[in-house]
Amino acid sequence: MTPSHDDLKAYAGAYVLGSLDPDERAEFESHLAGCEDCAAEVRALGRVTEALARGVAQRTPPPELRDRVLATFGAPPQARPAARVRAGARSWLPLAALVVLTVGIGVYAAWLQVRVTVLEDRLEQALLQASAAEAAVAEARRVNTELQTTMGVLAAPDLVRIDLAGQAPAPQATARALWSRARGMVFTATNLPPLPAGQVYQVWVVTAAQPPISAGLLMPDAGGGGQTYFNTPPDIPPPAAVAVSIEPAGGVPAPTGAIYLVGKPGATS
Repeated sequence: MTPSHDDLKAYAGAYVLGSLDPDERAEFESHLAGCEDCAAEVRALGRVTEALARGVAQRTPPPELRDRVLATFGAPPQARPAARVRAGARSWLPLAALVVLTVGIGVYAAWLQVRVTVLEDRLEQALLQASAAEAAVAEARRVNTELQTTMGVLAAPDLVRIDLAGQAPAPQATARALWSRARGMVFTATNLPPLPAGQVYQVWVVTAAQPPISAGLLMPDAGGGGQTYFNTPPDIPPPAAVAVSIEPAGGVPAPTGAIYLVGKPGATS
């Protein structure tokens, strides 16, 4: 992957200090030749480093101080000015080197921090992309499973079709249940009214010998429709009817709310 401008600009501090490896240095110099922004950054860092290296003034002690020090050690008072200057300069060199080293460490630490931030951003983006890919794969598998299940119900030899008509609370609503004792029920609804908060549609299989059996819950889309698969118990008697009521969220063991849809096998809506 070709480094971005921000990635390469982060090399500026290390470049000034000469701490880039040969490949990084060649890559940065190639970029530097055509990027005025990075060239200005290198010039600015170079001036700062040079100024800090010379930022401590060199001072020569007064002659009388030198004479007193020499007298303390029994040395003759004669002095050579050139030697004093050289000695003074040598005394400040370690301090100047320490300043340069400190600045260099600071610049290099800042460069490393930028690199760490860039790498963290790239890792976060990679994780987000991986998460999105996993979600897409999971959704594709779900849709594929639902499609295979639906096709299995439609191909069942004991398939029963039940068309449901809207009742007084929802006269425009319609639905169709395709039921197989062995393979479950595919339920499709249209034009159901929006659900009040805290309520849900519940689909019931009505038999002649038992109380209504819940097939499952139905949450229509914004248009009041949708398709749902219900894994109905394989041992229930053939349905005498299928109905839809409105119930509290989570569903109930037996119908308590208004009936919105109802239909019998062989009847049409």
